Amino acid sequence: MQRRSLLRAAGATALLAATPFVRATGSQQKFKFNLGWKVEASGAGFLLAQQRGYYKAAGLDLTIDTGNGSSSAISLVAGGAYDCASADLASMIEFNVNNPSAALKAVAIQYDLNPNAILVRKGGPIARPADLAGKRILGQPFNASRKLFPVFAKAQGFDAAGVQWENVAPDLGDTRFAKGDFDAAAYFFFTGLLNLKARGMGPEHLTVFRFSDYGMKSYGNGLVANRRAMAEPEVLRAFVKASTRGWLDAIADPKAGAAAVKAREPLADETLELERLRLIVDGTMKTPDTRRDGWGAATTARLQATLDETAGAFGLKTAPAPADIWSEQFLPAAAERRLKA
Repeated sequence: MQRRSLLRAAGATALLAATPFVRATGSQQKFKFNLGWKVEASGAGFLLAQQRGYYKAAGLDLTIDTGNGSSSAISLVAGGAYDCASADLASMIEFNVNNPSAALKAVAIQYDLNPNAILVRKGGPIARPADLAGKRILGQPFNASRKLFPVFAKAQGFDAAGVQWENVAPDLGDTRFAKGDFDAAAYFFFTGLLNLKARGMGPEHLTVFRFSDYGMKSYGNGLVANRRAMAEPEVLRAFVKASTRGWLDAIADPKAGAAAVKAREPLADETLELERLRLIVDGTMKTPDTRRDGWGAATTARLQATLDETAGAFGLKTAPAPADIWSEQFLPAAAERRLKA
């Protein structure tokens, strides 16, 4: 009898380990995620995971919505409209310092290398970063590349205060930059390259000053969660695990990722999004750190560098510690984060 009881207990434990998280009632748990931007390749891993049923299999009834930049997404997560969002870690750190009760944390790293950059015309008067001093640069106030520019400028030995920022709506700004109205433009590199290519300025016409190529060690976007989501660890773990599966699939098969973007947004240019996704994968995800630690992981040294660089850019009043902005408890096991290619 005792042996049967032990066998039944062991069987139940195995079943629980194999069964996705669901509510006691058997219904799936609702979870709201904000992409932080419009439907494009930057969200390919999440969209592919949804298309392949990974969230549903994990017990989640997931809603994926578009966003309007990291600052907006972070505010929505902090206010409880969303459980989690893809957002720039520097923007999250600034928000937490200004709103201590928010206590937002990153629970996975999306961009291991920071994609912030400044783009200039090749062969023009700006041959090196220091030549940006005193120039006119396209970049909106919410633009992460603009916000982190002081750190980049300091590392290159020039005064960021002399730059004249041009706050023009992104689509109009792209067109005006292509016409020569501005000296430079602040972008995520993969956004800028393709936006300008669509306006007749291919990569052969541009020089890209990626912040990560000039000493910046900050992480880029991460999955930012609020206190309510972190209070239900099984649910958040299920979301992060399914998202990790989706991104590993998209990294291994970018065509499938671009197709998932097209399936969600019929007006998307699948060829362009495939090109964008390959830039994202090769430029921010296939790094020595992700090959060693897997997708989504972070190191204390890089988190501290992210904090230090953010404090320098924003003049923060207080200095959070890595544990204040990051939790690894929601990541899947190392073997489940390993890149396939």
